[in-house]
Amino acid sequence: MTGTVRQASIQDVDRLGPLFDAYRQFYGQQADQIVARQFLNDRLTRNESVVLVAENGGGAAVGFVQLYPTFSSILAAPMYLLSDLFVIPEARRRGVGTRLLASAAETARTAGAVRLELATAITNRSAQRLYEAMEWQRDEFYLYGLSL
Repeated sequence: MTGTVRQASIQDVDRLGPLFDAYRQFYGQQADQIVARQFLNDRLTRNESVVLVAENGGGAAVGFVQLYPTFSSILAAPMYLLSDLFVIPEARRRGVGTRLLASAAETARTAGAVRLELATAITNRSAQRLYEAMEWQRDEFYLYGLSL
């Protein structure tokens, strides 16, 4: 699939909202485009995340990745958390995810980060195959969460 990957701006929120809502639904959340748009708007307005958008040859948004800057205490260096990666079903298996991941790595590297990390559902085998094909390494740590 031809197309581009570029950094999203606040002007992209309405285009990305439905994709972000679909991503949240994939992980079991109720459909809520208002919440999706507001969340993206807040992150971009406050410069709290970097969102990269994949567009097809016609300029339609077909996927995105969201990165959060953070730090590694162990490495004593900046890193990014790749929190969200989503490609619309009709654009999957066409290299969009690969381009988004490569662009995420380049964005983080350019910003001075030394590491990029992500988590995915244990059942998300297709994403795991993509990550491993792109030389991501599964770590040996357990991920714990505490709902507040």
